Amino acid sequence: MEEASLRRRKTRTIRIGSVRIGSDAPIVVQSMTNTDTRNVAATVKQINALEQAGCEIARVAIPDADAVRALADIKKGIAIPLIADIHFQAQLAIDAIKNGADGIRINPGNMAKDRIAEIVRAARDHATAIRIGVNAGSLQKDLLAEYGVSARALCESALRNIALFEDLGFEQIKLSLKSSDVPMMVEAYRSIAAKTDYPLHLGVTEAGPPVDAAVKSALGIGMLLYEGIGDTIRVSVTGDPVQELPIAYGILRALKIRKVGPEIISCPTCGRCEIDLAGLVSQVEKALAGRKAYLKVALMGCVVNGPGEAAEADIGLAGGRGFGMIFKKGVACKKVAEKDFVPVLLEEIQSLDNEP
Repeated sequence: MEEASLRRRKTRTIRIGSVRIGSDAPIVVQSMTNTDTRNVAATVKQINALEQAGCEIARVAIPDADAVRALADIKKGIAIPLIADIHFQAQLAIDAIKNGADGIRINPGNMAKDRIAEIVRAARDHATAIRIGVNAGSLQKDLLAEYGVSARALCESALRNIALFEDLGFEQIKLSLKSSDVPMMVEAYRSIAAKTDYPLHLGVTEAGPPVDAAVKSALGIGMLLYEGIGDTIRVSVTGDPVQELPIAYGILRALKIRKVGPEIISCPTCGRCEIDLAGLVSQVEKALAGRKAYLKVALMGCVVNGPGEAAEADIGLAGGRGFGMIFKKGVACKKVAEKDFVPVLLEEIQSLDNEP
């Protein structure tokens, strides 16, 4: 469900396979595999796991010709659009387009200019969108000499690449200006958003393990989305990319931009808590993992704030020693023994889902 509480920056609209990207389309959540793309079975398995967790577009690395050849077989086993990520070798980008990639991601700054025209021709012939990915770690030497690693350099690099593509008559592009430095990333996106109307893919690159990635992404991506900037997002996490999706949707839910999946409200616990609230939250979280429909669940550990917070959720539980009270839509409906908290709560959620 898309909310209208924040004013979105108006952009052009492009299409990655069946997914629309642009100002009047929902903000799209993306991820990237960490499998060897040449291993078709492993890559298909991970993309399908990502889709189950809420991923709407998947990206794969293309290091060589064998990875390009794997694209067609990968596409046969997945349902969401596929983006090929290529660095340095223009021929791999051209071949990826011809092998059915729904989109490609390149950094024109690390490819020969005369080959960019060939990539554009192939993209135009196959109606394939291109993401121009500018990265703080791979800026052009003259921009580094003049501006250093900075938001200004990222923006100037993006503008230079936009001009190159527009001179070639190609405008089916989206942009990313990524850095692991959150303030730099935010400033760069603000600058490019003021100068172009192309859709923007947001992300803090190399954000680290889950906690660091969540903090950096919530700040960087979240600030920009709150300002109406951004059309697709990816939270970069070191490790299993499935971990990225709950963080991404958590950011969107917190800003009331997209209500997708379960929103769990739970207290931090204090000396009044007389139940294993952390264990309860963990069990409920696992049981609801992969859920697409929005649901606000309150799990509270005492009688002080518990009833009030639980009453504001779609479904909630305020627990005390030995028993708890379940609330549905603000109404206390069932007293439950502590040992039955999880199964009864899940039964009540199922009954909510079955309501007309």
